[in-house]
Amino acid sequence: MDSDSAQLPEAAGEPLTARIDTTKPHPARRYDYWLGGKDNFAADRESADAVAEVFPTVQLAAVENRNFLRRAVAYLAAEAGIRQFLDIGTGLPTTGNVHEIAQDIAPESHIVYVDNDPIVLLHARELLDSSPAGATAYLDADLRSPQQILKHPDLLRTLDLTRPVALMLVAVLHFITDDEHPYQLVEELVEALPAGSYLVMSHATNDHLEDEDVARNAAANRRSGVPFQLRSSAEFARFFEGLELISPGITAVTTWRPEVYRPHPRAEAVSMLGAVARIP
Repeated sequence: MDSDSAQLPEAAGEPLTARIDTTKPHPARRYDYWLGGKDNFAADRESADAVAEVFPTVQLAAVENRNFLRRAVAYLAAEAGIRQFLDIGTGLPTTGNVHEIAQDIAPESHIVYVDNDPIVLLHARELLDSSPAGATAYLDADLRSPQQILKHPDLLRTLDLTRPVALMLVAVLHFITDDEHPYQLVEELVEALPAGSYLVMSHATNDHLEDEDVARNAAANRRSGVPFQLRSSAEFARFFEGLELISPGITAVTTWRPEVYRPHPRAEAVSMLGAVARIP
């Protein structure tokens, strides 16, 4: 599937610009701002700056999280032999998208991207620039509705759910608060995948914060207008119950299989956990 044959939801519905509310911040656009992108609005920047007031290294965390995604996809494609990827919470296209990394190693790889921001949808054709041997698709859908994703015809045309799939939930679950049942959402997605599939996750953590800092972060997130929940290593580990963690297990994203030695930022400066696990 290439960009000419791919179907984007804008073709059949209302103009995408009518769905874009520039007065409310969105995680994808806020992340774009931290990565130095231009597809964000004043509300996104104000929200991002509110978080940066109490977590000044948040931009570093965003960059290191992206590096973790790149290393995890390269491991899965080169060492684990995975040829199918389901990336939920894709965000705006940037250097090193999943299909670029995977298809550079295995051109026949198939990738489905999922996000719920119309701005991401506007740029989705960049995510559909597949190699001729592979395929990509983009779904305008929400992690909070797993069945909408799993039963989407474009997903079923692109991925074979009887064969292993890498489920990518990178820097997205911290936007799902406990009242939205995050563990059940992940379990529902994992249960739909066959043995030999993988779960890749990263998540902001409060492991390195004192109680006072946790309270300040919670207040900043309320001011930011974006629901957000830090979780401890123990809470993060619950997402992987029953799965086989790949070495080095649950760790800071900076120390998950680094490619070469370099001075790593302190774990507390990034405050992001990462892990990859095999579904038995």
